[in-house]
Amino acid sequence: MAAAMGSSVRFKGIDREVRLRLPFPVRAYLASDAAVFTLRMPDDQEGAFQAACETIETVLSGIDTLPVLPSEAEEILTILPRERLKWTKDGRLLSAGTKTVKMRGRAKAVTFHVHDPRHIEDVLDRDMPTAWREADAAETAENRRKGAGKAALTRSGKSGPKLPTARRSKRDPEAVDLAGWREFDAEGFLR
Repeated sequence: MAAAMGSSVRFKGIDREVRLRLPFPVRAYLASDAAVFTLRMPDDQEGAFQAACETIETVLSGIDTLPVLPSEAEEILTILPRERLKWTKDGRLLSAGTKTVKMRGRAKAVTFHVHDPRHIEDVLDRDMPTAWREADAAETAENRRKGAGKAALTRSGKSGPKLPTARRSKRDPEAVDLAGWREFDAEGFLR
């Protein structure tokens, strides 16, 4: 099935979507294996069989527009969750919107980005994750080099000229004890 894009996780999602649309008693007769759906029903249920076939065809005709979930995108593109999050935040992996679900056993709903299947196919065909990883590695190396340079300057004490700290007198909170203040005060402001 082309809509699964080679992902077993996406095929399971498609299988769930098909089963969700079928009447509950008919779901037991549907089998799915290796991206193939098989519907086997007793001969006396011809009407239910035809209705189920029509429902399955209707669902499968629009299944290629079904948004790609995060776990599906990770499996299709063979990327890590942190890469998917970073690339979605950077705008490299385009979001088709968000989806919010309330999972059993959780107090709060979970919101996550979903992706357009055509965009995922395009990214996969052009092998963009490899190029993005190389760019990220180069950026990381540059940041580490800059950080090491800053740390070396800090350790050597050459981070810049240190300015004297102002100390306030206990007698006069407005008085400031600066180096050279007495000579300045003695000469005056405009000399």
